[in-house]
Amino acid sequence: MNHQIKLDVDRLHKLDLSPASAIVEKTLLDIKTSFPESLITFEIDYPREETDPRELSEIPEIRLWFLRLDTRYPWLPFLLDWKSELPRYIAMLVPHQFHRTDGIQYNPEALEIAIAQKTFIISDWLRDRGIPAQEKLKSMWMTVGYNLDDSFFDLFKNN
Repeated sequence: MNHQIKLDVDRLHKLDLSPASAIVEKTLLDIKTSFPESLITFEIDYPREETDPRELSEIPEIRLWFLRLDTRYPWLPFLLDWKSELPRYIAMLVPHQFHRTDGIQYNPEALEIAIAQKTFIISDWLRDRGIPAQEKLKSMWMTVGYNLDDSFFDLFKNN
């Protein structure tokens, strides 16, 4: 089942996480019985001037809201629709450049640090729920072009 978090200018500017909190809590209830993929998406209504060339991830007010969201739910990337939302979500957190032809180009070092941190957080979160993590996380990170090696998991699997 897919859940959509709807955001508007007012909620973004006020750092109001209530639309996300309601959806995340509902999604957490849904996954107690099964764990479907493609769970959460975002609909962002942020009017811009026609001449504004920025992508949503380049607008400071939107990025700040996503940073706040990530602080509240650091494991949230795992619940996103990986194909449509994960690249944009990571772009909200990681320095990047957007190329009209090549799409999002993340800063490689920043992406590596963010993925390591998220892998630690999400692995623990999944382990606490009895959900196997390694293959799911490897698949998840492939959607942002990052290949996570099995040996990385060996570093902390007994901790």
